This record gives sequence, C-alpha cells and structure tokens, in this order.
Amino acid sequence: MALSNVGMPQASTRIYKEECCLTFDTPKSDGGLFVDLTSFLAFGREQAMWNFKKTGSSVYLHIKHTLKESDEEDDRPHKKPTLLAIGVEGGFETKEPEYDETLSIVILPDYQTLPLSSAELPEKVRLCVDAVVQSVGAERKEQVSAWTADKKQLSIYAQSLQQLNNGVRVPPSGWKCQRCDKQENLWLNLTDGSILCGRRNFDGTGGNNHALEHYANVKYPLAVKLGTITADLETADVFSYAEDDTVTDPLLAQHLAHFGINFAALKKTEMTTAERELDQNVNFDWNRIQEKGKELEPLFGPGFTGLVNLGNSCYLASVLQIIFATRDFQLRYYGNLKLDDAFQLAPADPTQDLNTQLSKLGHGLLSGKYSEQPEFQKGIPPRMFKSLIGAGHPEFASSRQQDAFEFFQYFLEQVERGNVANPNEDPSRCFKFLVEERIVCCSSGKVKYTKRVDNALSLTLPLDAATNRDEVAAYEKITSEGGNSGEKIEVVRPRIPLSACLDRFAAPDEVEFYSTAVNARTTALKMTSLATFPTYLLLHMRKFQLDASWVPKKLDVFLDVPDTIDISHMRGKGLQPGEELLPEADDEAEGPVADEAIVSQLMDMGFPRVRCEKAAIFTSNHGAEPAMEWLLSHMDDPDIDVPYSHSSSNANVDENAVQSLVALGFSADLARKALRATGGRTEDAAEWIFSNSDDANAMELDVGGSSTPSSSVPHDLPDGSGKYKLMGFVSHMGSSTLCGHYVAHILKEGRWVIFNDGKVALSGDPPKDMGYLYVFQRV
Repeated sequence: MALSNVGMPQASTRIYKEECCLTFDTPKSDGGLFVDLTSFLAFGREQAMWNFKKTGSSVYLHIKHTLKESDEEDDRPHKKPTLLAIGVEGGFETKEPEYDETLSIVILPDYQTLPLSSAELPEKVRLCVDAVVQSVGAERKEQVSAWTADKKQLSIYAQSLQQLNNGVRVPPSGWKCQRCDKQENLWLNLTDGSILCGRRNFDGTGGNNHALEHYANVKYPLAVKLGTITADLETADVFSYAEDDTVTDPLLAQHLAHFGINFAALKKTEMTTAERELDQNVNFDWNRIQEKGKELEPLFGPGFTGLVNLGNSCYLASVLQIIFATRDFQLRYYGNLKLDDAFQLAPADPTQDLNTQLSKLGHGLLSGKYSEQPEFQKGIPPRMFKSLIGAGHPEFASSRQQDAFEFFQYFLEQVERGNVANPNEDPSRCFKFLVEERIVCCSSGKVKYTKRVDNALSLTLPLDAATNRDEVAAYEKITSEGGNSGEKIEVVRPRIPLSACLDRFAAPDEVEFYSTAVNARTTALKMTSLATFPTYLLLHMRKFQLDASWVPKKLDVFLDVPDTIDISHMRGKGLQPGEELLPEADDEAEGPVADEAIVSQLMDMGFPRVRCEKAAIFTSNHGAEPAMEWLLSHMDDPDIDVPYSHSSSNANVDENAVQSLVALGFSADLARKALRATGGRTEDAAEWIFSNSDDANAMELDVGGSSTPSSSVPHDLPDGSGKYKLMGFVSHMGSSTLCGHYVAHILKEGRWVIFNDGKVALSGDPPKDMGYLYVFQRV
C-alpha cells in the first residue's frame, strides 16, 4: 500500500511546507499546498501531479488555510512611524489576517483524501505528519524590518572619555550657541561642556557647523544633542565626531551629571538625527520617487506582478523587475520554457537549482497568475530565490540592505554560471559588451590595445558640467552664510546632463605606466571605448563616493536623461593606419609599480608604506578601496612587511601551482601572472583572478593592436547600432546604499509603470532625473 512508503524526516531534513517549490502557491491558495511525505518538498495541486509522474511519490500532507471572518473592524488610529522599519515598534504598522488550518492525507493520482483521524492511517504516517507539523519550515525566514538603518554602535571613546573640571554647569533650559544666536539644534560637548550649534542641513536650515568646527580644533570626540535628553537616555542623540557616526554612550548619565544635568527632569523638544532623516526622506525623496500624493492607477495581469518586500529586499525586487522586463530573460525563463518542462530538467531538489528557481520567478512575474485583479495584487514573495541566490555570500545571504548595482552584477555572474553548459542560452549576454582600452605612450607615441568584457558602464558625475552652476553657486553662498533670516529656502541641486557623464567616461585619462618602447616608467594617455554595443545598456551612476573618513556619501544631484541616446561615437576602431604598436612586454624585465596616490591614501590612515605598496600592486592599482580590503584581509600574512620584489615573485612561480590553476579553467599565462602577483600562493592566486576580473579578461583578450573579428568575440556577444531608448531605471532614496529604499520604473506597452515592491501602478510622473541605474534598449 502507498501509505507504507512514506519517509521519516531526520533532524537535518529540509521540510518545505509554506510555499510550492515550483510556483508561489501557499496553503492560502485555492488548492492549498501538498507536502510530499517522501522528499518533503511542497507543491501546488497541479505541481503535485507533476511530481508524482516524475518520482512516483503518491502520499502527500495537504495543508489548507481558510481566511477567518473578522467580527469587528479595526478602527484604531494609525500611529505616525518614527523608525524606518516595518512591523517593529515605532515603524510602519502591519496587520496580518488570521486563518483556520485544515490537514489531511491525499493519495495520488486520484487525489484520494483521508482525514488525519482516519483508522486507515498507519502509525508511521501519523508520526511523519507530526514531525512535519512540528518542524520549522525550510523556507527562509526573513526579518520584517524593511528599511531601517544599522543599529547604533557603542562608541569606543565612551568608557575612557576625558571630562574637564572647568566648573561648567548646564542649566535645564534657555540654551544658546556660544558662537551665534542659534537656539535649536544645539550640541553639548561631553568633554568641556561647550554648547554649540550643529551642522547645516542641505536646505540651509539647522546650525552653522560650530560644534563640528569646535571638534576640529580641540578633538573632543563625543557630543549629545540638547533637546533629545529625557529620562529614557536610550533615545538621546549622541554623536561621535571621531567615528563620524551616531553612537551609544553607556555612561551618558554619569557624563551628564558631570555638568549638573538632571536628565530625569528634561523633556524632549527636538527630533533626533534619525528622525530628521526620516522626515527628509518621507517629505522629498520618498514622496517623489514613490509618486506619493498622486492617484495612481493600480495595474494587474501578465508582467505587472509585484515582489513582496521580505525585509530590506527592495534592492533585489527593483533589479529583478528591470531584468525580467528584457526580452532575453523573458524568453529564457518563461516564453521558451514551460514550468513543467523546467521541473523535468531539475535535479532531485529543485529548490537548490538556480535555473528552476528563475523559471519559477519568471512564471510568477510574467504569467499574471498572482495579479489577476488589482484589489488582490499583493505581489509574490521571492523567499526561495533569495535564499538560493544569496547562499554562501556574506551580504546577500543576510537581511541587510544592499547596493542594487552590486546585486545586479552578482546576479548576472550567477546566471552565467548556471548556463555554462549552454552558453548560447545564457540571457545575461544581453547586457555584456567588449570594452576597448587604447594606451598611447607619451614618450614614444606608440600604442597598445586591450579588450575586456563588462556588463555596465559605471559613470562618474561631473559636477563642473552642471547646467545650473550659477544657481547652485548662489544657493551654496546663501547656505554657507546661514541664510538671510534663518528661513527655510528651496534646495537647488546640480543638474547634470547624461551626455556629460558619457563624455567624461570616454575622455582621455593621463596614467603612469611602464613603456616597453623606452624601457622606463612614463606617462600615457588611456582612452576607453566600446568594441561592441549590447542589446541592453545599463548605466550605473556613481552617486555614492567615499569621503575623507571612508564613509560612503551620496551626491545630491539631478540628471537630465533623455528618452533616446546615440553612443555610436563611442565605438572603438582598433589599430589605425600609421599607428605603431608597443613592443611585447618582457615579464622578467619590469614588475608592477604601486600607484603613489593609492599608497599615499593608505599611509594617511596609518599603515606602513611597504604594506600600502603591496596592497596597491596586488589589486592592480584599481583604487584605494579594493587596496584597503586586501590590506585588511592580509594583515596576518607572515610576509606582510617584506617589500614586494618582482624577481622573487617570479622565482616563486611553481609549475605545479600553475597546473592547479589551469585545472580550474584558467589559462597558463593568466595563472602565472596571478601567482607572480601573490607571491606564488595558489589560493591567493585564484582569489586574485576573481578579484581582478578586468585584468584577467583584458589579458585573455589582449589583441595587441589588431581589431578583433566578430567570430572571435567571447560567446559571440551581441552587437548592433549605438542608438538606444530608455526602458527602465532604478531609483534610490536614503543617504547610503546600506539603508534607504529602491523603486523601479519601467516602460511597458508605451506607458511608464512604477514597481514599488508589491505595489504596481501606472506612473503619473516618473522621476527620470533621480535614477541610480538606467537601462537602455538598443533600437
């Protein structure tokens, strides 16, 4: 009898009981959910039959949830949120409906149903069902905080804070800045008791920067915002100038008592920094990007399905909506692949197969099954996909907010790996193109050409190219003077044309390099162009830059982005008549030289010169940030303080190590280069190749000076006209990629559509000038 064939889950068994592994059906769906009591995978009603035909498993636990009827309506007033979070105290409120659960045993193929109380059920089945019911589902549980900043960290200066015995006593009220007439946004320095105004806000309000200037002179690190101190000291706003962040001070009561402050008697009169940031986001970016205040028409049907926010997953949702709006991804994971066919091709556990989960996602987004009516449009939760795509990744496996651009590149890398057996079916190729770099030696006039594969143009924002420079200068002058009368003034943001960003990308750049023509280090002009034009061109706007404290800050600018662009002038032409190639490099003659600018930046942070030089060399002079990451991860290397030697690196190259890397799929030349760059350590060499993919690709595609014929382009990358039309963009609101919120706008059927997590609606006024990522489709 089929009932005798059920399994018994072990402690390590993954039990799925919350969502179908092939669709987004749940116990709340019309057909309920069917748990295979052999594999413990969950299926919708139709998919359970597919599983029966594929595996022969016939016994299932049927789980059905039925909505309870509410006796009375919840007419409680909604509280105004005070935290950038969902489902937590002080955050945006959520109210989940309640359901009744029914359980039964179903036997396929006839869908014979037996209640759990049936005498026909063997004891083994009862024990199995009990184990399933009592288990925690394998579906990943995500936190509900949707966009909250990181928790405040304990200040390293709090425990040993110096407090001067200067007789300062702070009154309970009547505070005023000691350098101006400001009576709000005042900060008490916890070392000397000075009361000074805070930083000037972007709109000219706030203080006059006197507290910050005081720190620059005296270096006393901690200050507390007067007006936020109450009996609950955890709500007080403490800022560490030395750490450049809001922090916690466990000894705040003691530090306040030093200046005679009775914190228990004080009442809150001002917003904290976090609350002010919330108001700024809600009042401007949040409202504009989400098109708040407009009557947006909800959309539903195929291609108009939202993605539920799992807690800080808006970066994933916005990128996936853009990607699945491309024809290549639609065909690969939906149009050309039926879901049951994808299941037949899947391994035993389809939850761990990326192509299967992408097919599930494609059918969920594009079929319209989960957005049949606007009032029922709740979106689909990509839990299974997120769990799989982030497995093993320290950031994307977490529930923290992430950079949408980093996820885009990581996602395409995983898709490429998932299609390695059939590269012609790889949809990620639609974003890929060849970048051609032309280097002209200033000493000899000779040239060198290299090519590498990329999937996006990362563009800097030239503030000097703003079309409203005079207005910006006038605004900055007013704000630097604290405003004429302290009144709030309208913000003036630099407005930069997209064409200026593209021109800056293609402009010649003076670099230092070793010239094989003169056998010495000299300067050269490096020009970057495109050897091929992709089907879809993604432009990444570098709005986030590291300041002097290595904290990512967002450039507050507008971008003038046209609906169509023509980048035909950016096509590379290869070796031109009359140009002479640089002689081939002799690896033994000259080794890499550290970029002095990178070395200087790292040394300013207190690291020894030798370590800084090695960090720059081992990251191919790609910048201070990757060099810093390398340095921090190699601090314990036994030879970290041994000066870099090109000759010793060459001597350390072991042919056995070369062959080990070749066995991983790398070329012998690339393996030798990586081993030389890492002192002969095989594991570090493999890491170097992955971390320096641009160099690796350039080396593999180094064509000297000749043009690369289309037949030799890797995987036959798409190419065509340089004319493009805007088809979508991702916007970000917030001060950092590690917090805030992402929203996608996509042009569909001639209409702009906003995808805000689970909400999908006709866009009334798409904020094209506020994008972070722009996707153009080749005409």
